[in-house]
Amino acid sequence: MTSEDERRKHPRIKAKWPVTIITDQSSFLGESINITDSGLFIRCGEQLHENEICQLIIGIPNRDPIVVKGQMIWWNLGGAAHKGHLSGMGFSFIKISKEDRQFFNEMTADSFKAAEENKSEGE
Repeated sequence: MTSEDERRKHPRIKAKWPVTIITDQSSFLGESINITDSGLFIRCGEQLHENEICQLIIGIPNRDPIVVKGQMIWWNLGGAAHKGHLSGMGFSFIKISKEDRQFFNEMTADSFKAAEENKSEGE
């Protein structure tokens, strides 16, 4: 049996960063929970429509914010929290600079490598 992380196509890192979500009608704040080079999971009190496209401004410590265009591909707002799941929305990046994608790719690769090294040391 494979773990959830092993089944995922893209390695992800836990990252609690502020995210501004800008739609055609409004803007609101959320917080990233985890991120990959192809998308992120955001916790917030607002809900978009499935497949809605918006601008995401991701605040990263000690770095200029990253601005991407994202599509909300799934959500679990409402009843998820009482079942032990995080409430929020999953976004897929549909427009991101090559440099920013590389930044996320390197972060997740470094995190995965560190986790594997820690796992090996514990054996």
